[in-house]
Order: sequence, then C-alpha cells, then structure tokens
Amino acid sequence: MTMPAAIEAVREAFVGLAAEEFELPARQAFSDSRSLVMAAHHLPTRSTAVKVISIEIERDPVITGTVVYSHPDGQFVTEAVSLTSLRTGAVVGVATDLLADEDASHLALLGAGGQAADQIRAVHAVRPLKTLVVYNRNVKKAEALLEDLKDELPDTVMDVATDADEAVERADIVCCATASTVPLFRCGSLKERVHVNAIGSYRPVMRELPEELLATAGVVVVDQVEAALSEAGEIIRAVQSGVLRLESLVELGAALGNPPLREGRTVFKSVGVAVQDWAVARLLA
Repeated sequence: MTMPAAIEAVREAFVGLAAEEFELPARQAFSDSRSLVMAAHHLPTRSTAVKVISIEIERDPVITGTVVYSHPDGQFVTEAVSLTSLRTGAVVGVATDLLADEDASHLALLGAGGQAADQIRAVHAVRPLKTLVVYNRNVKKAEALLEDLKDELPDTVMDVATDADEAVERADIVCCATASTVPLFRCGSLKERVHVNAIGSYRPVMRELPEELLATAGVVVVDQVEAALSEAGEIIRAVQSGVLRLESLVELGAALGNPPLREGRTVFKSVGVAVQDWAVARLLA
C-alpha cells in the first residue's frame, strides 16, 4: 500500500467519525498501557476492526500484535506492527496537509524508532521535502534511518542533529515520535510559523511538547478530545494547569470540515484511535 492511499483512507475515516458513522469505544489499556485493545465499528458498511497490541519500549520491535477486520462477507487478519506505523504516519500526513504552509519543505524529526520512517514518508507525500534533519539520542540510529531512506528521497538534503533545539530551529514542520516523559525542545527554538506533530506519548506520564507551545499555538488539533484527555500527557497537563482551554481543542474530523487558519504555530497531537486501524485494514482487505 502506498502512503498517499493510506493518507486518503484515514482522511475519509476522520470525516466519517465527525459525521457519526462510527461506534468508537474508549481504548482498553492494561498493565500500565503495555497491552492495548482498540475497536471501531463502521455503521454504513457494518464492518469492524479490532487491534490487540503489546508495547514494550525496550523491545525491538516495540509493538507486536494483530488486527482483525471483520465485514459481512468475511474476515481479514494481519499483523499490527506495519499497519500501526502506516496508519500513524497517515494521520500525520492528513494533519500536515491541513495545517502546514503549502510551501513547507523542511522537516525536523525527533526520534528514529519504529514509527520514524513512516512519519517522514507521510510528510513527504503532502509536502515534498527539500531538507530533512533527524535528532535521536542514539546518533547511529538516526544515521541508519537516513541511510535507509536515501533512495526514497534522492532530492532531499539530509542531516543528523546532535541537539533537539538545534534540529527544530529552521524547520517548517516538526514531527515528534519518542517515548519521552519531558518536553523535547524549548518553544523559543521554533520559528514563529511552524507546524508541529506529536505522536509518541500515549500515557499521562509521557510528554513531548513544551507547555508554552500549547498555550500559545494558533490552533491545537487532536485526533479525539476524549482520547487526548485520558492519554496525552502534554494535553492533560496543559488543561489541568489552565494554560490550554478545553473548549479550544479541535478534533481532526471537525477541522477537516472547517479548516482552521494557518497562523503562527499549529499543533497536532495524536494518541491514535481505532478508526485509523479500520481505514488501513479495510484497504488491505
């Protein structure tokens, strides 16, 4: 499956979510979110996707699991690692296409783990990259990532940064894909006009974004408000401290129907919802 196809499928799924086409129960988390069960049912097609995954940060691969896509004519089963990476990249592609400037071409990626390559592919699909800078605490992992992608991005200037603030300071688009529990960079290191995606944190104790960014951003878009308030550490902390008003959060499906202004700094925070799994599993099936 191509990344553009996945992006379009995920875009349509979020439009459908906003139109109340899905039954989407809250994600079930066990063992301090090391085991997750996610499900989405699409009412118009009577199809359902269920994903069961195990997450161990110190393991390679970090994510293991299975996705079952069930529809009136049968059932399709696939492994969850590639699908999760693809659908997570795809939603970043949707958000970046919505919120980044049309001429944005410089990406800073923080994190070089299993999600990293599809983050780059997704951004490149909607905003062709002239420059790519990767920061990772393990420099060799960042170098290996760029080596793996050099044939896919022959016209992109690539570099490895040794400091996160240095990595983001010239970027038009920033993607965060780490398991950090503290903000990765200072808000002041960003350009005045930049779009930031954050997909790494999925537990209340995890944070990638500085609180100042959430307090001052022109718009903060989330995949689903309910999911963000239960799992996104930076959103939970900012709302509780009062620097981010709950009513100012915009869900991605609603934003696609009524695009916000691309002014100042824009943020997309995703913890991942099952409609993304449904969208990609349906295409694979």
